[in-house]
Amino acid sequence: MKKTTLKITGMSCAHCVNKIETALQGLQGVEKAKVNLKKGTAKIKYDEKVQILDNFTAAVKEVGYEAEPVN
Repeated sequence: MKKTTLKITGMSCAHCVNKIETALQGLQGVEKAKVNLKKGTAKIKYDEKVQILDNFTAAVKEVGYEAEPVN
């Protein structure tokens, strides 16, 4: 399992957090996705054989927010 962190912009409430977590957890190979509203981040634990980073940013954009990897 691999872990990554995304910087999320555009969130303002718990509903936003729920939308993003649901979108990320719905992706195949994602074991856990935890979004932090205060920090503006999403921590994702996933199987790197099944999922790639671009899919996470695309899933976040699909539900109306911007995402970029944190190095």
